[in-house]
Amino acid sequence: MAVTLTSLSDLAGYGFDDIIDARAPAEYAEDHLPGAISLPVLSDAERAEVGTIYKQVNPFTAKKLGAALVSRNVAGHLLGPLADKPGGWRPLVYCWRGGQRSGSFAIILSQIGWRVETLKGGYKAWRSLVVHEVYDTPVRAPMVVLDGNTGSAKTEILKLLPAHGLQVIDLEGLANHRGSLFGAMGPQPSQKAFEGRLAQALAALDPTRPVVVEAESSKIGECRLPPEIWKAMTRAPRVALSAAPAARAQYLTTAYADMVADAARLSRVIDLLKPLHAQEVIAEWHAMAGAGAFADLAQGLMEQHYDPRYAKHRARIEVRLAEVDAGSLRPETLPDTAARVAGAVQALL
Repeated sequence: MAVTLTSLSDLAGYGFDDIIDARAPAEYAEDHLPGAISLPVLSDAERAEVGTIYKQVNPFTAKKLGAALVSRNVAGHLLGPLADKPGGWRPLVYCWRGGQRSGSFAIILSQIGWRVETLKGGYKAWRSLVVHEVYDTPVRAPMVVLDGNTGSAKTEILKLLPAHGLQVIDLEGLANHRGSLFGAMGPQPSQKAFEGRLAQALAALDPTRPVVVEAESSKIGECRLPPEIWKAMTRAPRVALSAAPAARAQYLTTAYADMVADAARLSRVIDLLKPLHAQEVIAEWHAMAGAGAFADLAQGLMEQHYDPRYAKHRARIEVRLAEVDAGSLRPETLPDTAARVAGAVQALL
């Protein structure tokens, strides 16, 4: 039986025990359905080989080889990751278009007695729902942007806002990046995977309650914001956090502790700023990093690089604005700041 998805929320409602991605590993790595496990019926090399034979020899020879490889690989899955699945196990299997790869896998599983189902249209059907949500659908909840210069604890404040009845979308969390040259946190998702995460967050919004997002550029690391959410962000009213430069600099040394602890990485990132600043400025920043004067380095970067760019960007935006003075950025003060931000959000709408 093939399952048809009409919305992004449908998948969770079916309650499958496992979702199996039968595509090749490279396809899975680029993007996959939420929670899916990779049990490929053809490896990347095998898929390429079968495809070449299909085009250059004939479809019959390709299908015969494909059937042999699929049978061998499914046997490996049955003796390996699926060996302990009980008789009542109910999986969903999908491939690129819901065709031969998932169909072949499902036939074998069903013959064992498992209640297997396939996804009509495969990954392509899921991807079309994602594209519709992030490219064709306006953001369904009233949006407010949480603004503020670098080091004003925007991300931490954002995460405290749901306790005050507000919806949030953590764009940096979805992109696994803190949104600046210094913001890498490890591998980022592919663009398709980022859009899938974002689509699920957008689809889950309650249109009767405001949603708060952090101010970002149109790219977060290598992940691009789709036009609909970017347009909503540029038009949305803003709450701007402010704090003294010294407090922000000290906060950054803690928030970017991973960068501070890696001298070589910090040096490489400072070098990326060479096209934008005089040689003497870059040398001064390197000297601060080498001496362990990280708060001074953070303050120099804010005053000479980040703050002027934030100011230039804000000058081009004409939206309603509320300001909240964070004062101290010590951890124990952030809940009170979040409460004041939440009040400012409600007052803007």
